[in-house]
Amino acid sequence: MEWQPDEQGLQQVLQLLKDSQSPNTATQRVVQDKLKQLNQFPDFNNYLIFVLTRLKSEDEPTRSLSGLILKNNVKAHFQSFPPPVADFIKRECLNHLGDNSSLIRATIGILITTIASKGELQMWPELLPQLCNLLNSEDYNTCEGAFGALQKICEDSSELLDSDALNRPLNVMIPKFLQFFKHCSPKIRSHAIACVNQFIMDRAQALMENIDTFIEHLFALAADEEPEVRRNVCRALVMLLEVRIDRLLPHMHSIIQYMLQRTQDGDENVALEACEFWLTLAEQPVCKEVLTAHLVQLIPILVHGMRYSEIDIILLKGDVEEDEAVPDSEQDIKPRFHKSRTVTLAHEEPHDGDEDDDDDALSDWNLRKCSAAALDVLANVFREELLPHLLPLLKELLFHLEWVVKESGILVLGAIAEGCMQGMVPYLPELVPHLIRCLADRKALVRSIACWTLSRYAHWVVAQPPELYLKPLMTELLQRVLDGNKRVQEAACSAFATLEEEACTELVPYLSFILDTLVFAFGKYQHKNLLILYDAIGTLADSVGHHLNQPEYIQKLMPPLIQKWNELKDEDKDLFPLLECLSSVATALQSGFLPYCEPVYQRCVTLVQKTLAQAMMYNQHPEQYEAPDKDFMIVALDLLSGLAEGLGGHVEQLVARSNVMTLLFQCMQDTMPEVRQSSFALLGDLTKACFVHVKPCIAEFMPILGTNLNPEFISVCNNATWAIGEICMQMGAEMQPYVPLVLNNLVEIINRPNTPKTLLENTGEQPPQKSITIGRLGLVCPQEVAPTLPQFIRPWCTSLRNIRDNEEKDSAFRGVCLMIGANPGGVAQDFIFFCDAVASWLSPKEDLREMFYKILHGFRAQVGEENWRRFSEQLPPLLKERLAAFYGV
Repeated sequence: MEWQPDEQGLQQVLQLLKDSQSPNTATQRVVQDKLKQLNQFPDFNNYLIFVLTRLKSEDEPTRSLSGLILKNNVKAHFQSFPPPVADFIKRECLNHLGDNSSLIRATIGILITTIASKGELQMWPELLPQLCNLLNSEDYNTCEGAFGALQKICEDSSELLDSDALNRPLNVMIPKFLQFFKHCSPKIRSHAIACVNQFIMDRAQALMENIDTFIEHLFALAADEEPEVRRNVCRALVMLLEVRIDRLLPHMHSIIQYMLQRTQDGDENVALEACEFWLTLAEQPVCKEVLTAHLVQLIPILVHGMRYSEIDIILLKGDVEEDEAVPDSEQDIKPRFHKSRTVTLAHEEPHDGDEDDDDDALSDWNLRKCSAAALDVLANVFREELLPHLLPLLKELLFHLEWVVKESGILVLGAIAEGCMQGMVPYLPELVPHLIRCLADRKALVRSIACWTLSRYAHWVVAQPPELYLKPLMTELLQRVLDGNKRVQEAACSAFATLEEEACTELVPYLSFILDTLVFAFGKYQHKNLLILYDAIGTLADSVGHHLNQPEYIQKLMPPLIQKWNELKDEDKDLFPLLECLSSVATALQSGFLPYCEPVYQRCVTLVQKTLAQAMMYNQHPEQYEAPDKDFMIVALDLLSGLAEGLGGHVEQLVARSNVMTLLFQCMQDTMPEVRQSSFALLGDLTKACFVHVKPCIAEFMPILGTNLNPEFISVCNNATWAIGEICMQMGAEMQPYVPLVLNNLVEIINRPNTPKTLLENTGEQPPQKSITIGRLGLVCPQEVAPTLPQFIRPWCTSLRNIRDNEEKDSAFRGVCLMIGANPGGVAQDFIFFCDAVASWLSPKEDLREMFYKILHGFRAQVGEENWRRFSEQLPPLLKERLAAFYGV
């Protein structure tokens, strides 16, 4: 006997569905409570499916809503539906997929997929055969409904469909889908391609066996009149380019011709999908070979795609010139993620300004952005070869009278900056002044793009005499920082941060003027741009360092920062960028930060303490408490590091009056790698600044440091290693009991073949922390470390030869010299590497040079003249010369 609804119950459910469409919040609350009650009755779900599939007297939105509520119930607790209810729902779905309404068909499709994704594909064996069967229906609605459901299943469960768990249904499904590429309905053709497309990236076996038929069918649909079909054809070709370029190569010429047409398709969705092709092709090794002949057609198409469309201009309020007084809406503000402190040589954070694109408000990907990205990657592939196709266009665009055209030209110039820099240099003396003039254009969108493009050429600007370009650029950019338009403020602030990074101390003569502008912006900016302003101030502090420590500069800068600091509550996420900024400022001002340090220090300790307490409560009672946002703790630890580094010994009294060491002990054992990373940076800085407070904790801290020497978490490992090295320098011979805790891990990591750049050999920017710390361990405990010399000396030498002379390198080499003294045989096999590392010193201190001299001459005496001559014949000529000149060997 089939289930039938009770009339009264049905009316109750319908009333609920009507109420839930009301905008009134009180009504909504009542609806939620009522839903909870009804969910106690197992057959409530029967009513919901009944309204969706059978109650044609009701309007479509009500029926669809009934299906969506049922979908949420399925998602939450389908496993506990009684079997008769579950079976009734499944049957109803399959029987009514051919509903006359496309909204109802789509809702049933979503419901089927939700049931399937709850692990029910295995439990519902008749689903796929029945759906495939319904595709053969003469009735269009049934066929379309079944395809809609299949497309959703293919999207959600592509891996499962290609597995043995279901007896590889794709072997039947893919050939079936391919038959429908020729169907008379465009919607069905589109579904069919979309279904097959789900299996390209995973190289599903059934698709790979039919790959040539698939490609043939795609070509047949290339000129389809339906945009959605063309879009799916383009998407398929882009993915095939990535996974089966071998099958496309024979047809590459015609595919490129096709994509050139589609990139200009009248339907922007098709054009965007086609434009992705150039981005993907640029990553393929064959790019140059297959594309060179087509550049003459492609470049003008990409350049044309970089214009704002009329819709873009409306969305971006391109005609609104002044909006600085309009408060930001909360959704304008992207969530910020704090990057934990990484210990580097100058102890600064690597910061890449390029990830900000030129127009945030259109943060959704569009043809303009895709065209610009494609031009950028192609410029990196073709370099100067792109310019003959570009320069004539640029000339016309950059000086065009229509602002939209001129704006796109400025974007083009910015997009090619990285790839074509060499070839552009001769034109920059003319172009940079023109761009600086564009900073004052009457259109805000031209001013903002000019900021971005100039930032892409900042490296060149800074390399010229400052009077020529740096000074005019800086003056004009700072005026834009105070622009009346928020988009321009944002672009100018970001561009100025990039300029600061490039110019560094070149900015010192202009500091007063720069600070006046940035501080004035504090009173002017709305919420979103304030966050970018903090970044510009922090970057300024990183770039000019101690030059900022002048009473007049401190007087300008600190009051507005501290005022913001006092306004923000402990739970306000705006603290992140402000804390980051203060961390840079404290490090730069050094003793100049003393008057402000106490409240800042106290608050950081409180933030760490609060977060730890909240984490503890959450771990004990996850159902009662929310998990804390640990970013507050990470940023606070980083600012404490900045204070310790900037204030040095002055931080000692603050540490003495707080429980920071106890908190640090907990943070170093946190489950989140970023928390540990920042903890070890702080430990290293406190070790340098006030070891008297660190020393009593060493016995507890060292085992934790040892277990964190795990290169899986690269930054944690790097910071732990650095902290161990700093502790060595303070502990001296007392380090002895702790050597076994760390030495083996360090030796193992230094020998790993693929250790990333930050950990090992760096190009002069950062010390290879592993090697420095092994050297420092050897400096304080040579007898304990020397026996392992043969295990690490070769990678040790290779990683330190690229480093500039500095204190860390000095201490590490002294350590190795002491170890060689204790175990001369340990270096015999790799002596040539040691010679090479010694020769990398430009001007070692006199006593270190003496140590090198003794070892080199000792080795020569040990092996005898004949062997030494043979040995030195293996040395590269340059190395031989240096050793002879500096050490007389």
